[in-house]
Order: sequence, then structure tokens, then C-alpha cells
Amino acid sequence: MSARDRILGKLKAAAPATAGELPDVAAWYAAHRGTEDVADKARRFRQFIELAHAEVYSVSRGGWLQKLYEVLSAKQLDQLLVAPGTAHGKRAQEELVPLGIACPAYDQPIEQWKAAMFTETPAAFTAARAAIAETGTLILWPDADEPRLMSLVPPIHIVLLDAATIHNTFYEAMQTEGWANGLPTNSLLISGPSKTADIQQTLAYGAHGPKELVVLLIEENPQ
Repeated sequence: MSARDRILGKLKAAAPATAGELPDVAAWYAAHRGTEDVADKARRFRQFIELAHAEVYSVSRGGWLQKLYEVLSAKQLDQLLVAPGTAHGKRAQEELVPLGIACPAYDQPIEQWKAAMFTETPAAFTAARAAIAETGTLILWPDADEPRLMSLVPPIHIVLLDAATIHNTFYEAMQTEGWANGLPTNSLLISGPSKTADIQQTLAYGAHGPKELVVLLIEENPQ
């Protein structure tokens, strides 16, 4: 008998005859997490993502473009990477360009414009699929219109989020949206600007990826 066979034999002998019952995750969350309305979840999401150094602006469904322009002006940005294949990206391109904001699109393979993407693109604008109130986390599902690099490379990442899509917990997000039925090639969970504590165990922001994260939070009664 080989060493491998002996080890496997010991493991099999020590294993229980039957596996224990799986925990009832749904019951645990039902007992430990109360139901919140859209406004309550939006407040909790904002509280936690702002603790992680993100900027959050409450906007109306029709007025987010004006706040986007104000943010770009305040940060002295005259260029914004957008996705014109999406409704929000198309609107941004149509309305910002006349105001003097260049709005190029990610419309070619990254190999063809890698230098410009990494050195000449100060900010990008994408939408969040949803968010998690419990941790102040944005959920992004990159696709052909909004590739993953749009949210990972430019120094400033601006995200449009509908408060109605905020879930109470990560578990609720997975169950409500049916993640078990299929996920994209890349799914992103973002809880603030990029940060690291690798150097002397000191938390530093902007070490890699976006140094700033701005959230335009669409609410029914923006404040």
C-alpha cells in the first residue's frame, strides 16, 4: 500500500458515516435581520460606504445628470469615460459634450488604446446593478458595454445607483436576484475607493485602482 493510499484510508475511516444537516441559512437571516423599507436601506448603505471614504449624493431620477456635471466641475474634470450603449451612458454623452465634457467610449479592444486608458482617462461613469446596505457595498456586473476595466483603472469612478435596488444583506441579494441561476464572467463588490494595508499595516487609500469613488444615489425624495 502506498503512502497516498494509507493517508486516504485514514481520512475515510475518520469521516462520519453521514453528513450532518446543512444549516438553515434562510431561517437565520429571517430571525436576525429585520425588514427595512427602501429609505431605511438607502440610509444604512450610505452610512457604511461613506465610512469607507466614498462620496454619496442623493439625486432624483431625472436630475442625476446635473449633479454629475457639478461633480465633474468641482473636480476640474473635462473628460469622462462612458458607455453609450447604456441608457445612462448615452444620456451622459449627449448632455455633457455640449457642456465641454469629452465623453469617449470604451469601444475597442483594450490592447488598441491601453496607453490612453491608463494615462489619459481621469474618470469613468458606470451603473451599479444593486447594492448591499449591511456593508455599504456596490454590486457591478461588467459586460460588453461597461467592461470591468472601467471601474478598476481610472483614478475616479462615478457610479449611478437606484436606491430601489439596495438589498439588506449579501444573502438577500443572491436570493432575490437568483445568482445561483447564473453569474457573469466578472462580478464586482465595491465598498469604497481602492485601499491596502500591506505596507506597515497602515490603511492607505488609492494605492491601486480608483482613488475616489462617487455614488449618485437615485431616491424618490432626494435630500
